[in-house]
Amino acid sequence: MKRERSPGMKLLLAGLVAAVLIVPLMLVYALVYDRESQSERAQAQITQGWGGAQTVTGPVLVLPFTYRSTEAEIIDGTAVERTRTMRSQLFVSPTSQSVETSIDPDRKGYAIYESVVYQSRMAGTASFDLPTDLERLGVEVEELLTDQAELRFGVSDPRGLTDGAQVTVGGEALQLQPGNGPASTGGSGFSANVDWNGEGTLEVSWEYGVRGTRSLALIPRGGETEWRVTSPWPHPSFTGSFLPDPATTETGGEGFTAVYPGITNLALGRGLVALTDDGPPSAMPAPVRYDSDVVVQPPAVGEGSMVATIALVDPVDLYSQVDRAVKYGFLFIGFTFAAFLMFDIVGGARVASAEYLLTGAGLVLFFVMLLAFAEIWGFALAYVVASAAIIGLLTTYSAAVLGTWRRASFIGLMLAGLYALLFVLLNLETYSLVIGSLLLFAALAGIMYATRSVDWTAVGRSEEAEGYAES
Repeated sequence: MKRERSPGMKLLLAGLVAAVLIVPLMLVYALVYDRESQSERAQAQITQGWGGAQTVTGPVLVLPFTYRSTEAEIIDGTAVERTRTMRSQLFVSPTSQSVETSIDPDRKGYAIYESVVYQSRMAGTASFDLPTDLERLGVEVEELLTDQAELRFGVSDPRGLTDGAQVTVGGEALQLQPGNGPASTGGSGFSANVDWNGEGTLEVSWEYGVRGTRSLALIPRGGETEWRVTSPWPHPSFTGSFLPDPATTETGGEGFTAVYPGITNLALGRGLVALTDDGPPSAMPAPVRYDSDVVVQPPAVGEGSMVATIALVDPVDLYSQVDRAVKYGFLFIGFTFAAFLMFDIVGGARVASAEYLLTGAGLVLFFVMLLAFAEIWGFALAYVVASAAIIGLLTTYSAAVLGTWRRASFIGLMLAGLYALLFVLLNLETYSLVIGSLLLFAALAGIMYATRSVDWTAVGRSEEAEGYAES
């Protein structure tokens, strides 16, 4: 006599199969992470010959100066005072500066991967004035080595510097030297020697091109900094310590114009003149070196600098979208298994554990296909192709499992609705939780209604067994 499982046992088995499918779902999740890591490595290959995310700053005027330091030494048991000439640096920020930047974006590919790159043109002017109260810093004007003054410009990844860099003072172009940039960019950039006696105002103008990837950031410094950026990229993201003025900032399908007006040294929390250079918190001081009888002190590094960052956002981050889609995988398995279970318990169709497992495997395969196709065709087209393939496969399989095409059509329509809803959820991040919770509520209410008369503990017998017993 062949006995049929109770409804409760059928529910338990379906739940166990669904729990087993968590393992391949986690493996798909790990696969997404692995492919994203490969994408990042590929993008790193692109930036090797182009330039990474760029952070620029400058100019800062560096004035070496000397001072006397008296130290006590013990020689043959006798205290002897020794006076040394010390050498240090004074960092002067501009009283005002104006920077104009144009960003020309592009995409560069490596194998099936690509990254957003850009070429930008930086141009600006700055004014420097030497304060008259240097004595408060312990610096005497007479000790300033003005003939060794230096203008420093910071570029975090100097590989991106292009031809045409020019720095002009009083209409005369200065000779540029590589490296020796401000501490805020890790010492990367370029510099130029300038002979300035400290009198009057030093007017500086500059222009240079820089290539980068994904984002461009400016470290403002000085009494007042104005930054104006234009680009044809339609999807900018403004982050960092400062944001552009919304009244003068425009974004649209043809690009954006961002204006950062009047970032003052009060907002930066920095004076115009200091004995330390602004730098990242992790900056390490350089060792002391000796130049004949003059001790050359390393430039001290202050607190981390504030930045204004503009990122060229790719609106379709396929890995984050696939990652979010995988998190809804159990929802697909749950709804499909619930429909099979209802046809089994209420409709009389018999669904075996292996059939649950094969159906679940098809649902998990959707996410693998989505990831594979998205890397080649983009997320939207990959989603349509992968979902159509799985809906067709499971609808055909359901016709054999459930016994009729009418029931299979219900499974196909349900899956089509779920995939359509998931696509909406992936594009509506704000309301995805609300929509998902309402959908689960509706599904639970439907299952409760359909099974309201089911005796979950009853054990039935097959029709053949019942007929045999009656005879």
